[in-house]
Amino acid sequence: MDAKLFELDSRMEVLREKLTKFPPAVTKDYRDRLDVSWLFHDNALEGVVLSYSELKAAIDQRIISDVTLIPMYEEVRLHKQALDWVREVGPLADKTVDKSGKVVTGKKPVDVDLELVRKLYAMLTPEAAAKGHPYRKENPLHRLYYHEIAAPDKIAPKMKKLGEWLESDEFKDLHPIRRATKAHFKLLTIYPWTKNSGKVARLLMNFILLRHGHLPAVVHSIERQRYYEALRFDNETLLNLILESMDNSIETTSRFFTELDGLRIRRAS
Repeated sequence: MDAKLFELDSRMEVLREKLTKFPPAVTKDYRDRLDVSWLFHDNALEGVVLSYSELKAAIDQRIISDVTLIPMYEEVRLHKQALDWVREVGPLADKTVDKSGKVVTGKKPVDVDLELVRKLYAMLTPEAAAKGHPYRKENPLHRLYYHEIAAPDKIAPKMKKLGEWLESDEFKDLHPIRRATKAHFKLLTIYPWTKNSGKVARLLMNFILLRHGHLPAVVHSIERQRYYEALRFDNETLLNLILESMDNSIETTSRFFTELDGLRIRRAS
């Protein structure tokens, strides 16, 4: 498994070098397209399947939306704003970083801690954040996830323990991909909020991945059942799924820019 992790690191390094050959406007356009896919699949994992036109209507203020869909559109807009923030704040471009993700030079980054978890939740759920991020008081009866989650009276101490782990040497010594996947897993085994716990956990995972120069791990909707099953076991199952998602992102991105480069060369000749 470690060989696979370092292989992904190497492939991502090659891809980052390839992307430097393209104008920022081109890479930004591709990231925007990727983010639409990210939104689609992440919502589909939660049982909300949106069409491309619905996603565009939700995130593009210039499009006149069906007023009956506004509540759903607002959730998508908040999700997109959270994605944008993670993309902006997560990466540490042009900064020196040690193996734990700590900046050696440059301004202090946003730490990976409980405050970050709460901030992500607040972005997605501002109405709850305004009340102080209260944890759930009961076990949801009709939740999509079916793995074991913490009893309501255990959430606070488990979240405290999660925060301690996020700041521990054990966390910092893990390979970044293992670090991201395990943080995601631990948060979802607690499931602190009835609404948006899954989205927060995946945003936390991708914040860590982006911090270390990786593309986001977008779990495709066709893997929804496999994803739910993976959350039931504390083993390599979830890591394998995340590695496949990352591998797919690298392959898709590399192919897109290779074809774009080929088109540029043909035009020049």
